[in-house]
Amino acid sequence: MEEYPIPKFHFSVDWGGTRLGFTEVSGLDVQTDVIEYREGANPEYHKVKMPGMQKFSNITLKRGSFKGDNQFYEWWNTVQLNKIERRDVTITLLNENHEPVITWQVKKAFPIKVQSTDLKADGNEVAIETLELAHEGLTMTFE
Repeated sequence: MEEYPIPKFHFSVDWGGTRLGFTEVSGLDVQTDVIEYREGANPEYHKVKMPGMQKFSNITLKRGSFKGDNQFYEWWNTVQLNKIERRDVTITLLNENHEPVITWQVKKAFPIKVQSTDLKADGNEVAIETLELAHEGLTMTFE
């Protein structure tokens, strides 16, 4: 067993074969709804709880803006009435040897929000753009 917990700052994101550098990834969670049921003739005076449908949060990716790099917007522009290009996304937490420790597989993701950087005349920060993804499933694998 390791002596220290895994640091969270060394990770990679692969979406459709392209690896991009990101400063932040959030929304890697899943919830299970609870179904409550009680039969009328049940002698117990409480409901039975069962697992129901799963819900997935939207995933938010943030990265620095680069001149001429429009990948977020190119993906966003594939939106047409009821069609959009869906991609599987792989997010991997890496150890000090650049080996996977935890891998999140995101199924059928598509962009629902693209946000450009905010502008600030007296700021001293890097321009950060944000992409929010909806998806149809999240699985986690521990290496």
